[in-house]
Amino acid sequence: MRVLFWGTPEFATPALRALIGEGFEVVGVVTQPDRPVGRSRSTVQTSPVKAIAVDEGIPVLQPERPRGDEVLSQLSKLKPDLSVVVAYGHILPTAVIDLPRRGTVNIHGSLLPALRGAAPIQAAIREGRTETGVTIMRMVPALDAGPIILQARTAVLDDETYGELSLRLSELGALTLIEALSLMELGGDREETQEERHATYAPKIDRASTWIDWSAPASTVCRLIRSLDPKPGGLTMLRGTEVKMFGAKLAPRIASMAPGQIAAIDGEGMVVACGDGGARVTVVQPAGKRRLSPNDWARGRGVAAGDRFEAAPAAVS
Repeated sequence: MRVLFWGTPEFATPALRALIGEGFEVVGVVTQPDRPVGRSRSTVQTSPVKAIAVDEGIPVLQPERPRGDEVLSQLSKLKPDLSVVVAYGHILPTAVIDLPRRGTVNIHGSLLPALRGAAPIQAAIREGRTETGVTIMRMVPALDAGPIILQARTAVLDDETYGELSLRLSELGALTLIEALSLMELGGDREETQEERHATYAPKIDRASTWIDWSAPASTVCRLIRSLDPKPGGLTMLRGTEVKMFGAKLAPRIASMAPGQIAAIDGEGMVVACGDGGARVTVVQPAGKRRLSPNDWARGRGVAAGDRFEAAPAAVS
């Protein structure tokens, strides 16, 4: 089977490696254009998917947008039997989806129809789900609404961060993809229509959704921070300066302290009072600074027990 692979971030790399390792003929890779990074913008960064393609000698296409006659012409010359899309970064138009003779399939990081959209892994943690998984589906123009080819389930572990769960789901997705394609080749796949009444959505993470509401229960606060770890981080403010929070776990109930107030700082982290209980944060990043432990931050006189983190600015609250 001649496969055209679409993907950009690290999450997509296990699937590409699996296709190559299992002997599928990957005729091309479509990924996001190289981007300048750093404050000086002088360093150009290629995507993790492109790095693999270059190492393997696979042709690489990097259009700004996956549309137009020129792009369709380039894709047609590769004569793909099937397109596989994993976190590419753009919505594909119908002409591109339908170009391969066997259509286009996608790895989505949830058990569809739950958590359609751009950030299903973060949403699974934020919403306190105990189970999630991956879905191999046939792509259609509607967002994550195509027929389900195969799914695989996994538990969401206690205190698991977005980074940790994303890594597990990327590996699970690669295994499930190979199983799904094998079924397709053998004619044993049965596509199942999604039940629209069960559909939920996980929109793209924006800045407003990263602000911590310390008046919420500690479990809610911890899940939010873990869903944004390792990036972009849960956001709060102290004396007008933004601070990002990482590594949150539940702490014992705190009496007589206002939400957002720091109860203790020690070698295990910083305990912050919430609307109900407390959150222990193990890593912080004040604006313009590197990540550091709360103890190191305290020694630098950036924070002390009794200080209180502020609510989000009104413009984003």
